[in-house]
Amino acid sequence: MTSLFDEAAERRRAELAPLAERLRPTRLDEVVGQQHLIGPEGPLRALVAAGRLPSMILWGPAGTGKTTLARLLAAGAGYQLVGLSAVSSGVREVREEIDHARRRLGETGGATALFIDEIHRFNRAQQDLLLPAVERGDVVLLGATTENPYFEVNAPLLSRCTLWRLHPLTPEDLATLAARGARAQNVTLTAAARDELVAFASGDARALLTTLEAAAVLAAPHGTTVDAVHVRHARDQRLVRQSRDTHYDQVSALIKSVRGSDPDAALYWLATMLESGESARYVARRLVILASEDVGLADPQALVLAEAAARAIELVGLPEGALILAHAAVALALAPKSNTVTRALGAATAAVRARAVEVPDHLRSSGFAGAATEGFGVGYRYPHDDPRGWVDQEYLPDEVPGRPFYVPGSHGAEGPAAARWRARRDGSAEPPENPPVE
Repeated sequence: MTSLFDEAAERRRAELAPLAERLRPTRLDEVVGQQHLIGPEGPLRALVAAGRLPSMILWGPAGTGKTTLARLLAAGAGYQLVGLSAVSSGVREVREEIDHARRRLGETGGATALFIDEIHRFNRAQQDLLLPAVERGDVVLLGATTENPYFEVNAPLLSRCTLWRLHPLTPEDLATLAARGARAQNVTLTAAARDELVAFASGDARALLTTLEAAAVLAAPHGTTVDAVHVRHARDQRLVRQSRDTHYDQVSALIKSVRGSDPDAALYWLATMLESGESARYVARRLVILASEDVGLADPQALVLAEAAARAIELVGLPEGALILAHAAVALALAPKSNTVTRALGAATAAVRARAVEVPDHLRSSGFAGAATEGFGVGYRYPHDDPRGWVDQEYLPDEVPGRPFYVPGSHGAEGPAAARWRARRDGSAEPPENPPVE
């Protein structure tokens, strides 16, 4: 029996609960955002109306409503919701909840929805334990994760679940939440304060409400109006998060921006990564790779610059090293681009894998006794003995497939270099040594 002390404690706990918890929706219609899933035509709303939930993974950034949706889906479809934390629960707790769910199904016919927050933190053994229970229908799994489930959830378990992606809340959604929070806190938000809250939150409803709650406390000695200064004091800086998933997305955006010769985008994604706590060494390594992969022979000095930046990071570190990375990123974005070396290496590798051939005798090492007897090195022509510094000589056996591997480009320094190479190869007149660079 609940005692008066328990009731008093529960009331006090409700009073002290964070604003985000006090405003947690109790009906789907109260949820702000995710209308692609729970709007009038949303698939999750249709599943609730049918009273039948499949096992599912809710994937999205923090503060987008994954836990709230799991609770509302289970309640709306008539399931008994049981929650486990992947951080604190082990195999024993998972097995016990599955056993309870099986007994509940047999004794009362009640279906159980097993909610596992941060399911990506479950190890393989824990995830495998869920497989038979999900497959038999002992439980309906409702998993929530901020990480890419294709990386973090076992493929067999993922194949038994539907996957639903939650998006960061839009500025309009966040403004709606800010108005609700202000009413709950009995304060008035200025337009500037609302805009600051929305900007700081970066799509995270919980972050917005937490910041608003602190700002209301800071404003209290001066009245009931919360302005932009209170919001700035409530949170030192905008939230910039990085998970394993967004780590790969951000570096992909950086590389593609540099490859696409957009210095502004390169600087933005570089700043995003550094503000998220990304390793400066990792960024420097990626730029070194890009200098060969995407700039290549169009500007041979790009690799030298990128490698110098990587060495400078070792000497300087952050925060000053950010300037070095920005220098390299902008220089690489401005450089002409060529991937002919990347494609040539791929073609040569494919040829090696398709057919292995022996080194021709005239190219073999001849620096040992008996080499001439075997014919090694015989017939080799030394290019430096020719005034042109080049001789017409075969270096690849005829049976090597897929030639030519290297097909020159015309961008930047590669065009003139390729023209000189062609002139020597074809025996035509030598072009100028230093023709204009495109």
